[in-house]
Amino acid sequence: QVQLVESGGGLVQAGGSLRLSCAASGSIFRFNVMGWHRQAPGKQRELVAQIISSSGTNYADSVKGRFTISRDNARNTLYLQMNSLKPEDTAVYYCNFRDARDTFWGQGTQVTVSS
Repeated sequence: QVQLVESGGGLVQAGGSLRLSCAASGSIFRFNVMGWHRQAPGKQRELVAQIISSSGTNYADSVKGRFTISRDNARNTLYLQMNSLKPEDTAVYYCNFRDARDTFWGQGTQVTVSS
C-alpha cells in the first residue's frame, strides 16, 4: 500500500501562483502514470495534468501554458506548478498514481483563487 499526501494548496489572488506537492510513502518508480485531477463544487472530477512514462506529459486545454507537472523520483514526489491562476481553477486537487495493478489517490488539497 502506498500513501499519498498532498500539500501546497491555499488561497491566492487571480494571477498568482501555487505549487502543489504529492509525497508518496514509498518508491514511485513503479508508477507509469502519475497525475493531478481536480473537482470543483457540483462538478465531476477532471484530469488536469499527467505524466505517462511511455509518452510524456499531457494537460487539460484549460491549463495548458499555465500549469507544469513534474516528478522527482529521488524524493518520491509529484509536483504541479500552477501559474496565472484564475478563479475557475478553484477546486480540490487530487494526485493519482497508477500502475498495472493498483491505483492510489491522495486525500486532496483545496485551491481557492479569488478574483
